[in-house]
Amino acid sequence: MSLDLTTLAATAADYSSREPRDIIRLALEHYSPDIAISFSGAEDVVLIDIATKVAAKLGKPFKVFSLDTGRLHPETYQFIDKVRSHYGITIETMFPQPEAIQALVRAKGLFSFYTDGHHECCGIRKVEPLTRALAPLHAWITGQRKDQSPGTRAEIPVVELDRGFSTPERPLIKFNPISNWTSKQVWRYIREYDVPYNTLHDRGFVSIGCEPCTRPVNPGQHEREGRWWWEEATKKECGLHAANLQTIP
Repeated sequence: MSLDLTTLAATAADYSSREPRDIIRLALEHYSPDIAISFSGAEDVVLIDIATKVAAKLGKPFKVFSLDTGRLHPETYQFIDKVRSHYGITIETMFPQPEAIQALVRAKGLFSFYTDGHHECCGIRKVEPLTRALAPLHAWITGQRKDQSPGTRAEIPVVELDRGFSTPERPLIKFNPISNWTSKQVWRYIREYDVPYNTLHDRGFVSIGCEPCTRPVNPGQHEREGRWWWEEATKKECGLHAANLQTIP
């Protein structure tokens, strides 16, 4: 049975201080098998590790998908395949529409985002494939954290109605199990449970996205400074979580 939308805010408040495993358990109990983890190829691998353990106890399966923009780091492709093998799971890869990519590159070249912003490219390479990935689902699980981007993610609840991708006929629930964890807590979990991780993290990459739009950060820099560094700092969302921007004046 799906969660009651009229009491979703109360549920979020009730679970706000609970562990990610409890939030994932709630998600699987109510939405398995029509629920998926969105895996970026970064430290959100902790979601797969936790969900695998919870699912084994509950007998509640879940799906995993990843967005292949065609511009990821080689290390990210290798890591995604490593995770697939390590956990013995299927990772559904969502690709952008080739016609849309071809039209963009023909009109503007391969690096237009450096001059006119990243939203057009992300819309084609990320948002449209995500829309297709979410279409058959009733809920999805993301690795968003409040400390990732104070300007756009400071108020992320652990469970919410996804106002960006819901339709009147199909409300979509979004679970953010590690929204209250810090980066240090994520890495404590990775080290404690020997979770595989993207080797780019060892080279100073904290927030990992497409190769042309991601760079290492220096000590003391916020992790989001390594993403779309040529753009205004407080609005660094690619469109996957566009509803976060609605709170920004």
